Amino acid sequence: MIFRLDERLLFPDPELAEPDGLLAVEGDLSTERLLLAYQNGIFPWYSDDTPILWYSPHERCVLFPEELEISKSMQKVITSGRFTITMDGCFEKVINSCSSIERPGQDGTWITGEMKAAYVQLHQKGFAHSVEVWLEDNLIGGLYGIQTGNVFCGESMFSLVSNASKAALIYLCGMGYKLIDCQVYTPHLASMGARMISRKEYMRFVSGEL
Repeated sequence: MIFRLDERLLFPDPELAEPDGLLAVEGDLSTERLLLAYQNGIFPWYSDDTPILWYSPHERCVLFPEELEISKSMQKVITSGRFTITMDGCFEKVINSCSSIERPGQDGTWITGEMKAAYVQLHQKGFAHSVEVWLEDNLIGGLYGIQTGNVFCGESMFSLVSNASKAALIYLCGMGYKLIDCQVYTPHLASMGARMISRKEYMRFVSGEL
């Protein structure tokens, strides 16, 4: 069953989500609603031609920092000092780059103008963070997401130079989070040690139980 949200600040039980994780539609992207969503394992994912869609997958692709796998070739990239990596240096540039980069098999972007404005506001209030990867003075990769407790909920990443997004993720794993929520499984993430866990286990980290 898919629920329709109204002006009330609440979500249905995530256990009621459809098999694909779709839980609810509509509502808004206010800071308060977005924070409530992430605290309950829910995130928005939609496009300009649909209403706001809220998802809570029954399984999550996550990365435990202590399980991070770095290939020998990537280790050489990191130790070479070729890239300079910063955090919260230019959040808006990162989210704009994530929204504009072309991705194989993907027509357009789910990072709408409305989404960008909402997440920039979250960043300004200290809830959203970015990692930037630089080659000299050029931004060539990065990622952004939401922090809820000791969990970093990754939203998107981009790379203009080979290994730049991997470098951003490796840097993030050293920032003290217990869990990196990658949301959707990809071979790229799996090669770095990401794996699937149940919503129940995921929520134990979000709630601070683990």
